[in-house]
Amino acid sequence: MSMLAKTIVARAAANFLRHLGERNASPHTIKAYSRDLSLFAAYAGSRGWEQIDHIAVRGFLSQLYEKGLSKTSVARALAAVRSLYRWLAREGVVEQNPARLVATPKLPKKLPRVPTIEEMNSVIDGEMPESAAFPERDRLMLELLYGCGIRNAELTGINLDDIRLRAEAILIRGKGKKERYVPFGVSVRTALAAYFPERQRILDEIHKRSTALLINRRGGRLTMRSVGRIVKKIAVAKGLSPDVHPHTLRHAFGAHMLEEGADLRAIQELLGHERLATTQRYTQLSMKHVLEVYDRTHPRAK
Repeated sequence: MSMLAKTIVARAAANFLRHLGERNASPHTIKAYSRDLSLFAAYAGSRGWEQIDHIAVRGFLSQLYEKGLSKTSVARALAAVRSLYRWLAREGVVEQNPARLVATPKLPKKLPRVPTIEEMNSVIDGEMPESAAFPERDRLMLELLYGCGIRNAELTGINLDDIRLRAEAILIRGKGKKERYVPFGVSVRTALAAYFPERQRILDEIHKRSTALLINRRGGRLTMRSVGRIVKKIAVAKGLSPDVHPHTLRHAFGAHMLEEGADLRAIQELLGHERLATTQRYTQLSMKHVLEVYDRTHPRAK
């Protein structure tokens, strides 16, 4: 925002982002807000707060649509502007929040297609593709994402000490620093056994130590971006859509457990969802499946 540092909106946005950093907001949130508020500051130009009403905010959203941004991106930008105004109101800078008068764009409720159980087995079983730079680690990574249903950030945050081999469970640090134990099965245990010696060999060669479970060949903790790139590369090599990303595997975990008859509340617990409604949407609860469960389990349906 250096180019716009002299404008009122840009200065306020910079202070707001600094405030978010002090409040330990997620780096991803700060990065997204920074990008959106930079666009808002550019649109507002030299206008003062009294000159920015709900019509001006609508004009900002229209400009984003003209730039080719999706409804999801525009909705996120509006949320960033609303948050900025809420903070400004608490600071006594403004009295009104014009962004509250602007309706959030209606987002499509369609969820991305989930790979079938057979497709997931084909990705993980068999040899890793030649493009896999660290096959033992990459297999473990896939096993954890799909076998435990964890988020990308949760995966990269796992430390060696979080693995409870005897209990066959992993301590996971989820959203809001909430912790939960997630069980794992034989496939993850086998992948861990194959990975540990290779991990140690790499660290010995470069004379490094690491607390991270998943490391790169330089001994550093594997990043979320690297996980996304590796998952996509392996999925494509195994014949899946290039749209596959780490969250797709988490989604598949929930959907496949539901297909196999798992209790919805158990899936909620494993995924670390606060609300059951999130789990229902996440697992693509279809009417057909509900009717099948009813016919199979309700005493009056038989």
